Amino acid sequence: MAPIKLACLDLAGTTIGDVAMVERAFAEAIATQGIVPGTGAYARAMVHVHRSRGCPKIDVFRGIFPDNEAQAQAANLTFERSYQGAIDRSGLLPVPGTVEALEKLQGSGVKVCLITGFSRSTLNHVLAALSWSDRIDLALSPEDTGGRGRPRPDMVLTALLRLGVEDVREVAVAGDSESDMLCGRRAGASVIAGVLTGSHSRERLLKGGATHVLDSIADFPGLVLGDDLTAHRTPASSVR
Repeated sequence: MAPIKLACLDLAGTTIGDVAMVERAFAEAIATQGIVPGTGAYARAMVHVHRSRGCPKIDVFRGIFPDNEAQAQAANLTFERSYQGAIDRSGLLPVPGTVEALEKLQGSGVKVCLITGFSRSTLNHVLAALSWSDRIDLALSPEDTGGRGRPRPDMVLTALLRLGVEDVREVAVAGDSESDMLCGRRAGASVIAGVLTGSHSRERLLKGGATHVLDSIADFPGLVLGDDLTAHRTPASSVR
């Protein structure tokens, strides 16, 4: 197997532990559009939010309001204001072991790109709160790839091109959602690691194409920097 030269890591639920904060922002956003807690419409909308984790946020709202682009855009704007306001009030905490993982990757010459379903504005807000500029090489939102976010492969492939990696087999992807796994698989990454600190279960991650399932991102450097990745590979029979 080719050595890993690029790691594409998800943000919410993978490297930062803000899943509840994100869900509250979604709930507030849809409430401004008349979908309030305690109703069937609210329950259905939040199921859609959970299933769509990792996808561009505007696409999630388009799924909730399929016939009303203005409503989707308004909800998305409220989401961004709510989430960014929560960051300003409470800050953001990395998932335990994340900073050490980034340092290990960087120290071994692996380039690191953060990929997300947040807008560029929200991504910039997150990066400012984390002060990770010296620990990553690139951060991409769907807006950086013409709106084509996960589960499409565009952000991973854009990272590969921008950071000068020559072979998709030298790429590893890590995330907590099925869409992260689909993105990595469609991009041709040789390592697609699901982590269990976020939204989706082991079964959902395997369904999306995870080659490995880890307890957290803290285990990721040991996987991609190891001499024998196949020793930790999820058996093909486990992938449905």
